Amino acid sequence: MREGRDEKISRREAARLLARSAAGLLLTRAALGAEEMDRKNTGKLALLQRTIPSSGESLPVIGLGTWQAFDVGSSAAERQPLEEVLALFVKLGGSVVDSSPMYGRAEQVIGDIATKLDLHKSLFLATKVWTTGKQQGIESMEKSLAKLQCQRIDLMQVHNLVDAQTHVATLRDWKQQGRVRYLGITHYVSSAYPEVAKLLRTEKLDFVQINYSLLEREAEKEILPLAQDRGVAVIVNRPFGGGDLFSRVRQKPLPDWAAEFDCRSWAQFLLKWIAAHPAVTCVIPATSNARHLEDNMQAGVGRLPDPDLRRRMVDAVSKL
Repeated sequence: MREGRDEKISRREAARLLARSAAGLLLTRAALGAEEMDRKNTGKLALLQRTIPSSGESLPVIGLGTWQAFDVGSSAAERQPLEEVLALFVKLGGSVVDSSPMYGRAEQVIGDIATKLDLHKSLFLATKVWTTGKQQGIESMEKSLAKLQCQRIDLMQVHNLVDAQTHVATLRDWKQQGRVRYLGITHYVSSAYPEVAKLLRTEKLDFVQINYSLLEREAEKEILPLAQDRGVAVIVNRPFGGGDLFSRVRQKPLPDWAAEFDCRSWAQFLLKWIAAHPAVTCVIPATSNARHLEDNMQAGVGRLPDPDLRRRMVDAVSKL
């Protein structure tokens, strides 16, 4: 199975409903002023930054996933929306783009667009190795480099822990050679957390990528605290619960108190809840829609909910 993505129909319906909601348009004047000033001067959003513990490098807290969204053909009709998304992502200050050989044509599409629009220098490219055997892993990673059209990958991750120890050993060598900057492991279901935790304890990793959302909170019990203790950056996939969260909030008004943490939409509500966890480095919602992308990116602007508000958010969604 693969990581899930929010359903397009649910997202569009939720967006239309929120457009009618006065609460969905609330933003504090201070946050709005800072945002407008930054965009006026640089064109970028004042995105919150998080530090990679192993290096001290900072990354924007909102990134871009590519599962399904970037698995398209080569026609102009298929590529144009994604060119708009990737160009806008960089323009707004985004950098982390996550992919995998598992995602069909996504790596090639990213590489083609980044080359066409000259975006490589602005991107933090993350992909994965998803095979068994040392040589097969090396061949897979070489193909990813070719498809992404770069000489070095920022982050290479062992996808769903497949032959993890073999590939982690290879990635240590690649890191020493300068072929990858960071190495990590991933999974998207909580049933794999015992193995994820074991690797976090026994291997020296830069990143771990796991599922975490208001509907999937199991990572709070061990994985997120362990990542903090071990100095491992955390990327979050499935932030919308595979689209289930949008199904739940559809036709529901955004709470008035969402304005207390500069939140204007349900997408921002769900993403800000995740980003507010101190262990989280970057959240990677996937989209092929420029309007949805900007909505997602706004979750990285302004205030984040404090622990009391996060509990209130959980309670609010659980009652819907």
